[in-house]
Amino acid sequence: MRRIALVGSPNVGKSVIFNRLTGRYAVVSNYPGTTVEVSRGEALFGDLLVEVIDTPGTYSLLPTSEEEAVTRRLLWQEDVDLVLHVVDTKSLEHSLSLTFALLEAGFPLILVLNMYDEAKRLGLAVDVERLEQRLGVPCVATVGLTGWGILRLKEAVRERLPPPPEHGSLYPRSLLSADPTNTRNIVNYPFQVEQLLERSSRVISRKYPFSVRIIALLLLAGDEEIAGWLHPRDRGVLEQLVQTLNCHESILALAQARRKAGQRLLQGIIQKVDTRDGASLHQWLDALTLNPLTGIPILALIVYFLLYQFVGLFGAGVLVDLLDGEIFGKLFNPFVNYLVDQLVPNPMIRQLLAHEFGILTLGLRYALAVVFPIVSTFFASLALLEDSGYLSRLAYLTDRVFKIVGLSGKTVIPLTLGFGCGTMAVLVTRTLDTRRERLIATFILALAIPCSAQLGVIMALLSREPRALAIWAVTVGIVGFAASWLLSMLLPGSLSPFVMELPPLRWPVLGNVFTKTATRVSWYLAEIVPLFIWASVIIWIGRVTGGLKWMLTAMAPFMEQLGLPVDAGPIFLYGFLRRDYGAAGLYDIQRELTTRQLTVAAVTLTLFVPCIAQLVVMIKERGLGTALAILACALVIAFMTGMALSRCLSLLGMV
Repeated sequence: MRRIALVGSPNVGKSVIFNRLTGRYAVVSNYPGTTVEVSRGEALFGDLLVEVIDTPGTYSLLPTSEEEAVTRRLLWQEDVDLVLHVVDTKSLEHSLSLTFALLEAGFPLILVLNMYDEAKRLGLAVDVERLEQRLGVPCVATVGLTGWGILRLKEAVRERLPPPPEHGSLYPRSLLSADPTNTRNIVNYPFQVEQLLERSSRVISRKYPFSVRIIALLLLAGDEEIAGWLHPRDRGVLEQLVQTLNCHESILALAQARRKAGQRLLQGIIQKVDTRDGASLHQWLDALTLNPLTGIPILALIVYFLLYQFVGLFGAGVLVDLLDGEIFGKLFNPFVNYLVDQLVPNPMIRQLLAHEFGILTLGLRYALAVVFPIVSTFFASLALLEDSGYLSRLAYLTDRVFKIVGLSGKTVIPLTLGFGCGTMAVLVTRTLDTRRERLIATFILALAIPCSAQLGVIMALLSREPRALAIWAVTVGIVGFAASWLLSMLLPGSLSPFVMELPPLRWPVLGNVFTKTATRVSWYLAEIVPLFIWASVIIWIGRVTGGLKWMLTAMAPFMEQLGLPVDAGPIFLYGFLRRDYGAAGLYDIQRELTTRQLTVAAVTLTLFVPCIAQLVVMIKERGLGTALAILACALVIAFMTGMALSRCLSLLGMV
């Protein structure tokens, strides 16, 4: 099977193009030896079935992060027949440096000018045919979100794919026959560098996945990894040649040469035309969302309407009342109880299947009637924010705040995802630059970020008393912030610089929002329904064996210190099985608690230990010792905070 790779910097729409080419038939997995995910799928180009690889975002073939290293390793180790370099048309000049490097490496290439509609809206007219003539490779304009230009891209891929490799070739014929020197007419390196490249090509005859020209350039820039991939003799010869030039000066010289080449290439190709409304409106919106004076009120409005009104009141209120109160409470559960009582003679099995703690009447009810409407509305809200381009602006807006706890604005993305599912969010912390930042972010997710179901239930329970909701939010926020700041002070290391591409603001495409929401909800339900069933089984075993009664007795002193009734103990046990399971348990006993007790229970449950699924991922990502240390800290902080809050509210007269 032929193989093509999508390469480009972050936020240029590679994944959208990948989905357009492959449809639903894609597999996401970690690249061997790393925690970086790579998507693979199959696509049909005419009568040719091709494997398509969506590589992690990269700015250069000289890696500075794990994601860039994986992309470079993939291009070296796998037989890639064709590279689709996806660029943001608005930032074409910025992306051409990687285009030149891919051509110098010897890859057959198609330049995909994505987000073409946004460039037009900003008044940029790109002469694609002229660019194709100057660059010497096919250039295709696309709009990934709508699918415009994808058919032309497929035709270009079919035409550009080289014939199958000859039998016995070590590397694909496309690489062996490609002429990496076709960029000499575009990129003019300093005379000494060009001499070095010519001598390198003469003395090295062995074939590699990259051309000798780009290998010499990477060695000249101080790349140590690629040196280890060379034959010892070739490595020695090339290292001896590059030692004649200064590494630091060479990096600057190479960058300047490619930048000037990009400017020359685009002369007369990109024209600025009059846009009046489009560009000025988007610039005005950018200024509003990025300026703290206006950006913070906008953020407050988004939180109020999307989280409080849509997720909290509509999802956790209206939809949960309908599904739980009307459908399950009045129809499904009574019918199941009657059916099980009639068909199952054994009383213990009847308790397992139905009635108060049954798989069907408790497990399915929690999963479908309480959790499902909340996660659906949250994931729909998240998809709207992602598709609009607002999340990156939120990262920029919150960068200064996160710096206080040793993090950058990029952390807002995994933390925002944590409000959907902490398990998924811990995986996304891989995108952070340093191990220190990933550890602090994992700690915040475990301690102070409630999942969507927990958040929705708590907001629904406390929204009737705004003071209680405010106390919950302020307490959890202060405790999470203070604990994270203390951890950042204790951990060695410094803060990495904050660098992030800002995609343009755009109207969300409803089809994309629906697809993202449906994908995440189906993944979430596939994970939680089995766990809710197992939780019901574990509770049943605990009731049958007496273990549940023993644990509740052991927890009684803690409940007393929190000012809660003994009956509140199970919600914390349920919360360890699943955070949303514990929130659903709190929903069930709300009528037994005063406002003060409900507030204390909500705060303690939010700060309580992460669920089993999140703990397993924490062990996988951060190690057993680190995960258990986070677990112990969360447990202590949760109960200490709950006890202190209970006493403070009692002194203030909140009953």
